[in-house]
Amino acid sequence: MSTNVLRLAGVLGLVGALVTVGACAGGEDRATPRAGGTKGAPPLKWGACPAPDAAQGGGQAPPKGWECATLHVPLDYAQPEGETIPIALIRAKARNEDERLGSLVFNFGGPGGSGISTLPGAAKDYEALRKRYDLVSFDPRGVGRSAPVLCETDKQLDQYYAQDSTPDTPQEEKSFTDAIRRYQAACKARSGKVLPYVGTENAARDLDRIRQALGDEKLNYFGISYGTELGGVYAHLFPKNVGRAVFDAVVDPTKTYEGGALGQAKGFQLALGNFAQDCVDRGEECRLRGTTAKEIEDDIVRLQKSLADKPIPGVGGRMLTDSAATNGIAQALYSQELWPLLEQGIDEAEGGQGQLLMALSDALNGRDRSGRYSNIGAANTAVNCADFKDRVDLAQAKAKLPEFRAASPVFGDFLGWALTSCTGWPVAGAWETPDVSAPGAAPIVVIGNTGDPATPYEGARHMVERLGPGVGVELTYEGQGHGAYNSGDPCVQQAVNSYLLDGKVPSSGRVCTPAPSQPASPTAAPAV
Repeated sequence: MSTNVLRLAGVLGLVGALVTVGACAGGEDRATPRAGGTKGAPPLKWGACPAPDAAQGGGQAPPKGWECATLHVPLDYAQPEGETIPIALIRAKARNEDERLGSLVFNFGGPGGSGISTLPGAAKDYEALRKRYDLVSFDPRGVGRSAPVLCETDKQLDQYYAQDSTPDTPQEEKSFTDAIRRYQAACKARSGKVLPYVGTENAARDLDRIRQALGDEKLNYFGISYGTELGGVYAHLFPKNVGRAVFDAVVDPTKTYEGGALGQAKGFQLALGNFAQDCVDRGEECRLRGTTAKEIEDDIVRLQKSLADKPIPGVGGRMLTDSAATNGIAQALYSQELWPLLEQGIDEAEGGQGQLLMALSDALNGRDRSGRYSNIGAANTAVNCADFKDRVDLAQAKAKLPEFRAASPVFGDFLGWALTSCTGWPVAGAWETPDVSAPGAAPIVVIGNTGDPATPYEGARHMVERLGPGVGVELTYEGQGHGAYNSGDPCVQQAVNSYLLDGKVPSSGRVCTPAPSQPASPTAAPAV
């Protein structure tokens, strides 16, 4: 199984199944530090956007109307006049210049996701906001064209992701730990210079440089998934600079690395149960057999065990292992729109054909059809390990497995073993949990989705509490998938748009229930 889930366990994937295009850098070299720093941030020079490079995931250049630029920021903020690194940005100008409020800066999550690649493909979901804002995103430090963290080669990554990530014997345990050590050694050899500086606090300081370079007095911000943690850290460091901000699919700021992983185990199991119940409710229309959701979940566990013993054909000569299958299942749970593919993929795998689940797993790992990987996995590991102090050895991980298995029969083993991802990392972690207290900041709308697999619902309430009195404004969406605004739910979008466009703060505690065509989750994610 991969080691690049989201912010939390460093294991299951990214902000799922985004089909993205675009790239940017304003012609600057993406990796080479430049001598000499700057005070503040000079105005940006916007120009045409090149096609994305391999680190950003490849693809076509964004369509007409998108512009790109590069901002140089200190590699080490403790030495502001020292070396700099490039931060790549992209924007689409506001539709109505006469009513323009400024820029709205997006971070779509990860850590490790390229905003340069994501925003052009996702912009249609935010078209209403473009009436009064320039839509802006960026590749955070360590990502894409912004001094990317690079580790193993594409061929080596194929082998790395094919490994058994739930070892059962001493020999398998040795192979598992050896693979992690080789990966970490490759990261240090290729990216050792930037590894100490890719943590979230430095990325938050970059955000304030971006605000200055955009010419905005306040940072108007839309953070999704890990972007909520980045936004929370920014609000803590620069509370007086917070403008209108929205946090959607909220990472729980009260959880350690281990606590976050356990929360994800419960969240993904909840989402899988919701998927299975939907299948049962549809009866003969569903390709999976089972009269109860548990029967379907038990069949998936049996499929995992079968693939552990005997992998089946996947894509391009690669075999679908239990790790890859679990990755693919996790990827499809990020969006209810992917449930039909999940149903089909499981059905086909039970029949000996693993192509669809393998394709979903590849999408989660940042692998394109030509076999090239983006640097999403490398950046995810680097940021997680730079942020969190947790270092769990093999014996400690094994001792925690019963709790993880109890939380999730399908995902628990994978997330439990993945706790070792940062053990031996060449950089020490910064915190147990991030400080997001932001006294004096403007109101921040914090959205929790009761059916979210990757950022369990209670994280939104905890974020509101940690931001402090009068700052966090809680909004609940009783839906499925990762995030709320991009579900298209009119209640959620009306509340967010009214705040961002007109400054109308929604009442805290408001609940949005989807229409019957968008079934609500049977239960919220269990408390962790």
